[in-house]
Amino acid sequence: MDEPDKAPVKRVRGIYLLPNLFTTATLFAGFYAILTAVNGRFELAAVAIFAAMIMDGLDGRVARITNTQTAFGAEYDSLSDMVAFGLAPSLVMYHWALSGLGKIGWLAAFIYTAGTALRLARFNTQIGSMDKRYFQGLPSPSAAAIMGGSVWIAVDYGISGPDVSWIAGVQTTVVGLLMVSNFRYYSFKEVDFRGKVPFIFVVVMMLGFAVVFLQPPLVLFLIFLTYAVSGPVVTLVQLRRKRAARKTAVKSGASSET
Repeated sequence: MDEPDKAPVKRVRGIYLLPNLFTTATLFAGFYAILTAVNGRFELAAVAIFAAMIMDGLDGRVARITNTQTAFGAEYDSLSDMVAFGLAPSLVMYHWALSGLGKIGWLAAFIYTAGTALRLARFNTQIGSMDKRYFQGLPSPSAAAIMGGSVWIAVDYGISGPDVSWIAGVQTTVVGLLMVSNFRYYSFKEVDFRGKVPFIFVVVMMLGFAVVFLQPPLVLFLIFLTYAVSGPVVTLVQLRRKRAARKTAVKSGASSET
């Protein structure tokens, strides 16, 4: 007897709305930052970059909470990150300070943009095989925060971009290279945001928000600059510990042989 034909499997079409809505907001914020920078409104461009960071942080969490993670969402998120944290910060910095440096200026902007692309590509290929406690290289949102924060501070204090063009060029290049470095940055993925904490943590959070709102550009810039510096420090400390452990192992092995 012939086996009965199996019913064709229906493919579920469409995409999940909620997480991709936040991803689209990230993309729009990056696009808006570029437009405002072209029009010379650099403070608004910097704020748009930070808004993109908030939206980018929400889309992944919303997808995990609602169990709506898809391959499409992951690819869409990477593309929007490239615009919001790669193209937008480099073009904002270029229009604000680097354009007067000629080829050196656009080269610095390109190094940052290429660093973002390589950082995202490396991250996507290492998912599932890397230590979740750490990122390899400076995350692109943090790099974008340093870029946007420095522009925001300068505009707030009346500092003209061409006056600090060389400083801006060095910063853009260094931040771009940090993204493709092998320095390890703490990912904060082990922090349980749904668990209970002592009441004092709420008080500390309240004071933290108050400090940020006193001088948002300066405080935010210092926070992310400290995070950028933490990578080389953490990596060097871990290397020293490994070397010390190897020396101890070698000495213990030599003493046991004797």
